[in-house]
Amino acid sequence: MRNNGIFAVCLLTVALSAAGCSQKHEAGTVEKTSAVVVKGTTLETVKSAAVPDILDVVGTVRARTSAVVSTRIPGSISVLRVREGDRVKKGQILAQLDAQENQATAAVATAGIDEARRGLDEAMSRKKLADTTFDRYQNLFKEQAVSRQEFDVRQTEKDMAAQGVARAESRLKQAQEGAKASTTMSDYTKIIAPISGIVASKQVDLGATVFPGQPIMTIEDDGSYQLELSLPENIATKVKPGSPLQVTLDAIGSTFTAKIAEIVPTADPGSRTFIAKIVLNQKGLKSGMFGRGSVTLGTSVNGITVPKKAVVDRGALTLVWTVDKDSVAHMRIVKTGRQTGERIEILSGLSDGDRVVVTGVEKVTEAAKVE
Repeated sequence: MRNNGIFAVCLLTVALSAAGCSQKHEAGTVEKTSAVVVKGTTLETVKSAAVPDILDVVGTVRARTSAVVSTRIPGSISVLRVREGDRVKKGQILAQLDAQENQATAAVATAGIDEARRGLDEAMSRKKLADTTFDRYQNLFKEQAVSRQEFDVRQTEKDMAAQGVARAESRLKQAQEGAKASTTMSDYTKIIAPISGIVASKQVDLGATVFPGQPIMTIEDDGSYQLELSLPENIATKVKPGSPLQVTLDAIGSTFTAKIAEIVPTADPGSRTFIAKIVLNQKGLKSGMFGRGSVTLGTSVNGITVPKKAVVDRGALTLVWTVDKDSVAHMRIVKTGRQTGERIEILSGLSDGDRVVVTGVEKVTEAAKVE
């Protein structure tokens, strides 16, 4: 009886072991046959080809026309009518200085004109009297009613009266010119906008004391902007006005092809760069924006490029999906270079003959079967 029980336990153990092995075998079969199949993708075989030798440079967007407003006379700012971002018109009063000395000088000069005008009136009256007296004595001299000496005295008085009028006219003109200069100096207390545009920056506040030549504010014409790129001096002979390049303005999300409009002929001795200017016509531009330019140097090097949509960014990793000869997908980490149009240069991670997934990359997973 005891032996029969032991035999029954052994049979149960063997049965359970067989069942477990059977289940593992079946599970292994299911796992092996459940590979993911991906359809609707497009593949491209990469090949090493000539890639343009492109230099990437950075620059800043600036207004093509700008004016730094400063004063011509010293004084303190008593009126300030604009702030940064305000739009102004040419001739508009931006600020006013409290310069009492200049205003007092203008008032004195104006009074000097009145005094000189009265002096001229008096001189002309004396001349009129001298002319009348001379005419009368001339008639008397012809009739020999007066002596030659008396006649000469009246003639001298006439000439002196004429000279007095000339001196009075000169004093009046001098007073008028002095008043004009004083008025001009007085007008310098008004800070006028030299161009129409936007107040880009303001260096002083209300009540500040300013001196001749000190910048007060900067006005920029927002109707025209340009990108100023800093090009290294070692490519000075490879670029010229009219050379094409690709411009990227990240702030407005714009990438376009343009041409160099102007190159400053002198280099910066500090940075060993010279400035290339590109005319911009895009909307939403503001002075100081960051810009990038890709300059083609005219030579080519061998490299590998893939379509932009084939590259996937996952956190700090950049990868593409490759497909082997058995049509199985594998993740490949790559290092990218510059972008030209819709293609990106691959610096490392791919070789000639590799097949990469171009479309449908969002469907692909590791070890998936690609059809």
